[in-house]
Amino acid sequence: MTQAAIHSWSARVGATIAGVATLLTSAAAFAAAGYAEPGQMGMQDAVTPVAHDIHTLHNAILMPIITIITLFVAALLGYVMLKFNDKANPTPSKTTHHTGLEVAWTVIPVMILVVIAVPSFRLLTKQIATPPSDMTVKVTGRQWYWSYDYPKTEKAGAFGFDSLMKADNELKDGDIRLLSVDNEAVVPVGKIVRLQVTSSDVIHSFTIPSFGVRIDAVPGRLNEAWFKAEKEGLYYGQCSKICGKDHAFMPIAFRVVSEQKYAEWAVAHQKKADAAKSQSADASAAR
Repeated sequence: MTQAAIHSWSARVGATIAGVATLLTSAAAFAAAGYAEPGQMGMQDAVTPVAHDIHTLHNAILMPIITIITLFVAALLGYVMLKFNDKANPTPSKTTHHTGLEVAWTVIPVMILVVIAVPSFRLLTKQIATPPSDMTVKVTGRQWYWSYDYPKTEKAGAFGFDSLMKADNELKDGDIRLLSVDNEAVVPVGKIVRLQVTSSDVIHSFTIPSFGVRIDAVPGRLNEAWFKAEKEGLYYGQCSKICGKDHAFMPIAFRVVSEQKYAEWAVAHQKKADAAKSQSADASAAR
């Protein structure tokens, strides 16, 4: 390969890497709200403070750092191939140690890790430390669906329900295959929602990307997470632990509505739960 060919190849490789880096750093433009679309690149739109911070950490810190490192290593490899091949450098250096270089390749990675660690720890603290909440929802993972329990409020009594994925023959216009459920969890917009997450059988993982929420559902343990949705909409998630044969078929669906619509939904659902309990009690008495 001639020197000109080597330079041309290096230029093409550099342009390709730069193009990929640009595409990845601008991937937010491809994001969808509430669920992942076919061919989507990047994360789903953030609708909570924690999710915004996750995107900032990824887009403003992690992606630029890894892009710079990738370009630097690619350039260094190209330089080594051109400068130190057998033809250009027939007599290799016998240098075995270089104090300055060894200090540099120790100190610089440590400094990079510190730059990453400081905002990472701040974000982890924000995710774990639940602020004073406006409401609580208990989430229970089961093989293979989710159950939601809402506590008693001033306008509605306590109630709960199961949420199962819709089968293909149950899908209606606007539904999404493998994501739509028969009973969506509903929360009011702009309110801090505390999630108490557990499991009745094996370890599941409760994940809603647009909320920046991912927490394990462990049998016998009550884990906590929180979110504050900034705008109304329907947001999906899925179990992120391989929990059994139907692991891929236990989606999560949270609908964020106005406070008034939430109050109406809670009253209606509580009445529905009471009616179901009454029918069950009548059936038991008849036996």
